[in-house]
Amino acid sequence: MQELGNASSEMAFFHLLVRCGSLSATARELGLTTPAVSRRLALLEQRLGVQLLNRTTRRNSLTPEGEEYLVQARRILADIEDVEHSLRRSMAEPLGLLRVNATLGFGRSHIAPVISRFCKTYPQVQIQFHLSVTPPPLTDDAFDVCIRFGEPPDARVIARKVAANRRLLCAAPAYLERHGTPRVPADLARHQCISIHHGQDAYGIWRLSAGRRTESVKVAETMVTNDGDIAVAWALDGHGILMRAEWDIDKYLHSGRLRQVLEQYSTPPADIYAVYPSRHQKARRVTAFVDFLCAELGQATSKTQAPPRHRR
Repeated sequence: MQELGNASSEMAFFHLLVRCGSLSATARELGLTTPAVSRRLALLEQRLGVQLLNRTTRRNSLTPEGEEYLVQARRILADIEDVEHSLRRSMAEPLGLLRVNATLGFGRSHIAPVISRFCKTYPQVQIQFHLSVTPPPLTDDAFDVCIRFGEPPDARVIARKVAANRRLLCAAPAYLERHGTPRVPADLARHQCISIHHGQDAYGIWRLSAGRRTESVKVAETMVTNDGDIAVAWALDGHGILMRAEWDIDKYLHSGRLRQVLEQYSTPPADIYAVYPSRHQKARRVTAFVDFLCAELGQATSKTQAPPRHRR
């Protein structure tokens, strides 16, 4: 029994080592010295009789045996975690570390306040909240829950719809007075457009649909940023037409500072999903957070579903 405990401890150590990326970073995480971490890795390799890492002065990389050990270690550790969560699920509140990822603007404006309320409701959960421009790979185990726009294509993860969301085209009234209002998608090609570039998005290509027909328009990207809040500010200043999530421009549409254009056309789906590995489907801290997120943002959806049409 003690040997099983030692084995799982060593698996957890190696998993942490790979996630941290270096001996020194692992040492800081464990509160040890770098030589102590190096010795522990050497003892593990000696016990297994294989080399797990290729060590160079610049970087460490997994050997084929190290990759296999890591895959099995992740599976076993996840099984152990699920067993423990299942045993205390009916009698304990959510607890433990929860790592959440979201995009910069939406995460800052909408997810962070929800996390604050969640932590007050479930004080035994510790949150690590990371914002990023580019969403991390779904196969990356750095996060327990990722907030995404659009349903992920990867069937190996659970994608739960949190709230409905639309991308709308809009511009400041002053801009439309100077340059006119587009009537059909092709008109966008002669307008100044503000683009937000995330990840592998096709630069300068906007797709709009009416019924079964979809048109792809190459727009002139007068101003480009990877920050949605900056793009909205530029649109408010009258620099051009912007495609932005309804959540982030609804208040400006209602106040009249922005005006929706091409209302009869729809853009690619942008519904909000909480994505997490299937191994976490019984982890109470994960399911409680996703339930809480759905309740909080689902209530807000009704406030942003039907923005008023503004007279031109």
